[in-house]
Formats: sequence, structure tokens, C-alpha cells
Amino acid sequence: MGALAARALGLPLPFLLGSLIVTASLSLTYYARTGQRLWFPISLRQVFIGVIGVMIGSTFSPEALSMAGDLVITLSAMVVFVAVAQAVNYLIFRKVGRYDRMTATYSAMPGGLIEAVTLGEQAGADTEVLSVQHFVRVILVIAMVPMLFLVFTGHTVGSAAGQAIGDGAWDWTDWALIAVLAAGGIILGLRIRIPARHLIGPMVLTAVLQSLGVVELHGPQPLLNLAQLVVGAGLGTMFARSTPRRLLMAFALGVLSVAVTLAIASGFALALAHWVPMSFQSLLVSFAPGGVTEMSLIALSLGVSPVLVTTHHLFRIVFTVTVAGILTARALRPGTDP
Repeated sequence: MGALAARALGLPLPFLLGSLIVTASLSLTYYARTGQRLWFPISLRQVFIGVIGVMIGSTFSPEALSMAGDLVITLSAMVVFVAVAQAVNYLIFRKVGRYDRMTATYSAMPGGLIEAVTLGEQAGADTEVLSVQHFVRVILVIAMVPMLFLVFTGHTVGSAAGQAIGDGAWDWTDWALIAVLAAGGIILGLRIRIPARHLIGPMVLTAVLQSLGVVELHGPQPLLNLAQLVVGAGLGTMFARSTPRRLLMAFALGVLSVAVTLAIASGFALALAHWVPMSFQSLLVSFAPGGVTEMSLIALSLGVSPVLVTTHHLFRIVFTVTVAGILTARALRPGTDP
């Protein structure tokens, strides 16, 4: 219902944002009345993340390999971006939010939701605050990036009139092939223990098979809409145990943090657009500090090199988590002042 209402209103990514908003509201109300969390099958979300991975992989072409030289420039810039974003956001959460040092440090991480909460817990940070703050970050980025494109370009991201995935007509064989590739890719990702394995496993498997000419996949748009619906509903249920006061505080700090981080990302995107053959739109989506799955959905809707966008987000998360892991080890070292 939320997705259909959002589409009727012409909102960006209606199946993602509409289901998220309505489910989050329902979850908060249900928990306040019953003291119980609405059940949502996590495995269902993981399956559809795999479907999204297959669709991203289906956009891969050998021409993407020609961007390897440019990736050296953009990924080097990503290292600087992460350092600047981490420092600025730490000041926001420490000085404005009055969080303790460890909670501010891990709240400021521009990526790696689960890893940030896990590492923060080990370092003595407030895990409930971290959980809410990072969920808010992801959701605000999902909401703000499409809105920015709507304001500056006049085009609604992911609307019913948006770009379809694939260059040809799809039929039932595409649905069956996507199911097989998603299942095989998820198993592959779990076995080799890569980051964002439910997304990256299917994406890599599909990209390799498609580049070798083994498969030719046309992604059905209704399936992509359904994937957005499931991912959005799953995110919405994660707000169940938050209190209104904590949510209000997290959203206020999140708006400030995300606005500043997106401004920094825009600056990097504008500068890099003069040096590499990537559009400002592609670079902005690549540097925006949202979740890999959700930003990949935005890239798919915009048609702005989703494989390259996903590569940047994976690098950002791996680099951020690696640095955070070093900081955690240092904080836990006896006799060391964190």
C-alpha cells in the first residue's frame, strides 16, 4: 500500500521508500502497543538482495574493464573522502550530539552498518545508539539522493516511467535464470566470505557468465519493483524498538550529518568529473554514504554504471571497516587511551 501510494504521489524510488515509510510507522506503533517487534523474514530480504545482485551483474559489459585506470583515481579520492567524512561527522556527534568518544567515533563511520555496531560494541560504545544512528544514515541517504536528482534534473528516480533493466523484452526464462543465478551467487558469496556477500556473489557470478556469453539476461522491471518492496519493508521493521525521543535525536543529528557528508561527496564528484569519464551523477551516487544494496538500486534506476557504483561502495565499506578495526584493536589494547 505504501509503495502504491508513493508511486501515485510521484515520489522517487516509490517501491523502496513507500514500503519503508509505512512499515516503519507500523512497526513503531505495533511495538508501542504490544511491546513486541513485528516479525520480518530476514532470509526473504537476503534472497531479494541476491536478485538485485543478479540484475546489477546483468548490466556488466567488457567496456567496464576499460575504466580500471580511472578507478585508481576515484578510489584514491575515496580514501580522502572517508577520512574527511569521518572527521567531520565525529565532531557533529561529539560536539552537537554530546555522544561519548567511542559512540561518536563509530556513529561517524560512513559505511558498514553491521560492522560499525559490532566493532563499536567491542570498544565500549552504546550499541543501541549506533544501531539507530546508522539505520537513520542509510535511510536518509536513500531519501535525499533521489530528491536531489529530482530537484536538479527534474526527473523522478525509479518512477513508473523510469529506465527498465536490460535491453530487450523479458519472458519467463529470465525469471527462472535470475532465480538460479541468485541462489548460486548467494552460495558462492557465503563460501568465500566476501563483504555484502548476498549482493556481491550473485553480481559477480552473473557478470562473469554474461561477459563470457554463457547467459544473456533481461531483467524484468516488475521483479526489480518487488525487490525494492521487500528491501524497503525489511528496513522499516528495524525501527521497532526505538523510542520517539531517541529517534527524533537520531534523525536530527542524521540530517545534519548526511547533509554535510553529501555536500562533501558533491564536491568530490564535481572535482573528479573533470578528471575521469564518469558523469557527476554517477560519481555522486558512488560517493553517497548509503547502503550498498540501496545505492545500487538507485544506480539501476538512473542507469549510471551500477557495476562501477557498487565497486566504489564496496571499497568504501571495506576501507572504512578496516580502519575501524585497527582503531578498535588500539582501543582494546591495555594501557592505551582510545
